[in-house]
Amino acid sequence: MNVLDLVNFGAKKLRQKKIVSSKLDSEILLSKILNKEREALLINLDQEICERSNLKFKELINRRSLKEPVAYIIEEKEFWSKNFFVGPDTLIPRPETELIVEKLVKIFKEQKISILDIGTGSGCILISILSELKKSRGIGIDISKKAISIAKKNQKKHAMQNKIKFLNKSLDSKLYQKFDLIVSNPPYIKSSEIKNLDEDIKKYEPRIALDGGNDGLDLIKKVIYKTKYILKVKGTLALEIGNEQFKKVSKILIERNFKVEHIITDYRDNIRGVISTYIGSKHD
Repeated sequence: MNVLDLVNFGAKKLRQKKIVSSKLDSEILLSKILNKEREALLINLDQEICERSNLKFKELINRRSLKEPVAYIIEEKEFWSKNFFVGPDTLIPRPETELIVEKLVKIFKEQKISILDIGTGSGCILISILSELKKSRGIGIDISKKAISIAKKNQKKHAMQNKIKFLNKSLDSKLYQKFDLIVSNPPYIKSSEIKNLDEDIKKYEPRIALDGGNDGLDLIKKVIYKTKYILKVKGTLALEIGNEQFKKVSKILIERNFKVEHIITDYRDNIRGVISTYIGSKHD
């Protein structure tokens, strides 16, 4: 079979499973097997594919037809124009998160700041920000040992060993410094709504990184409460939040002496990120 035959075979099988991106997924999976850029594949559709690659490709198509995300199958995802290793212990980076990175890079361009990334996962947020903020340094923490080992692989891949420390710590652990910027993409989905998520999210992505408790705000509240003690006065807290959570989140921030400075809207005009400044309390 040649490239075109295989792409069509894969796309048809995925279409039967109601996978919307069937053709694209088929092309990406074949590119992975042949170790070629997708574009290079598409200009050489007549290329014959050996039996071994043929079988490997069909295995990957089978995995995708069970709704396993493409990013986990090929073990990587593009974010901020870079490729990151991902796995079942890390969330798959999303375009909305890039919007927060973009805003923070604009705000802190040319500055020298210290950054803490809470629940760093694959490390993509911290690595992306620090690839732009040349003078700055950061720490990424995550409760998952496996996530931290993936973050360290990404740190090495993007040559960030001198700028970042990745630590397997929970938010309750002691951090012996105060930061200029704290960024977090915490779990924000209500426990009761997990069952309504797409198959590829609820079956494959780590529940610990999705489940925000009864109201979806458990971890967001915790990050806000803890941040007071590890953020400098006039420091910045950047949070990714769920759609329709802005009112509640901004109320919690204001009650805790934060001033909302910027909101980040996604491509559908939903508020998906909030950037605030810690004004400090009488005791600071």
